[in-house]
Amino acid sequence: MTPKPPTEQTIGQKLKRHRKAARLTQERLAERAGGLSVETVRKLEQGVRRSASLPTLHALARALNVPTSTLIGDATEAAARAEPDHRPLSLAAIRRVIAPVLGLDGAMLNTPAGDPPTLDVLTGRLRTVDRSYQRNDYAAALAALPPLLADVQAAVDVAADRNQPAAHALLARTRHLTGNLLIQLRAGDLAQTALAGALDAARQSGDQVVAATVIQGMCWLLMRQGRLVEAAELATTTADQIEPKFSRATPGQLAAWGWLLVGGAAAYARDNQPGVAADLVDAAQAAAVRIGERAPEPGHLMMVGGFDAGRVQMARVENAAVAGDPGRVLDLSRVVPAGPTPVGSSWQRHRLDVAWAHAQRRQHHEATEVLVELRHLAPAWLRQQRYARDIVDVIADGRRRAMTEDLADLAQVVGYVP
Repeated sequence: MTPKPPTEQTIGQKLKRHRKAARLTQERLAERAGGLSVETVRKLEQGVRRSASLPTLHALARALNVPTSTLIGDATEAAARAEPDHRPLSLAAIRRVIAPVLGLDGAMLNTPAGDPPTLDVLTGRLRTVDRSYQRNDYAAALAALPPLLADVQAAVDVAADRNQPAAHALLARTRHLTGNLLIQLRAGDLAQTALAGALDAARQSGDQVVAATVIQGMCWLLMRQGRLVEAAELATTTADQIEPKFSRATPGQLAAWGWLLVGGAAAYARDNQPGVAADLVDAAQAAAVRIGERAPEPGHLMMVGGFDAGRVQMARVENAAVAGDPGRVLDLSRVVPAGPTPVGSSWQRHRLDVAWAHAQRRQHHEATEVLVELRHLAPAWLRQQRYARDIVDVIADGRRRAMTEDLADLAQVVGYVP
């Protein structure tokens, strides 16, 4: 009889083991984790809850003085029970082009008829979708991407040899944007398929900058999946491979390198390695300064225009929030340029860090004001942010009176249930 392979410990089992090794009670651990509810610790260890957010795990890891990744365990039961709750969107149209049905001969079913549009026309359509995405108009992007993906794939299939690199680069960029959108919509497995296809197309294009920006999307997805060690290693290894010579590097090369460093810093910060994170942000700052000295090339890649000194400062703020230092978050945020910025989701994420810092300091009115600002600016984005729900929880728990109308509206938007 073949022995069963050992099963991975759950988050709760790992947490209990490290807590006992540190000789802490559940109450003391909760206190050291920044006032985390002892009920949260108890439910995790008892298996009542099978999952926890990365900020919660990071707070526990800081209290135990261990890497966050050591607490991440088997959460298959949590996935089966849809924990935490989520609101799935209809992604059937994107699924058909990202993961198409193939016949016995390997041919795709329902391929577009006729000649595809030119690469210039398709590039213009991609820029339009990108603008919708950056404006947080996910409904428009979700509607436009499936036919665009199908047309770009058709253009790759019929491109002459001399046009193959440009066609594959366009396919990589289109699939990359699709992957980013799917990450925002918390469709992680489908996003991974999109980004894997983007990376394959980028390799065939021979464009290192395109490939590097796709890798940054992969790192973001890995962090969303709790795969912090892999995200950090992928970001830093790729950054080492493409490190530009500052004397002759293009803004695109500098930005691609800088985005990877910022992504690696985010992963290391969440894995309780703030020193490494700070070093990477310092290196990214050098790239941002160099870009600021040069005019950007026309028709730059998506994300290139969004990498600058302001984005690097947002990374410093984010790392302070991950470290649980609200005072430093507010100090550093004072020199972040007013937004929104070209990469809207980055600035919005930064504003959540500011709201978190206000909430931690019991400045509930200021925290609510920031969230109300985001509700007006980016409601579709805000609905997808578990971080926003956690902040509303802190504000609601800290108030002595009933919720204000604004806070009650926010609670409904982010799905907070008292």
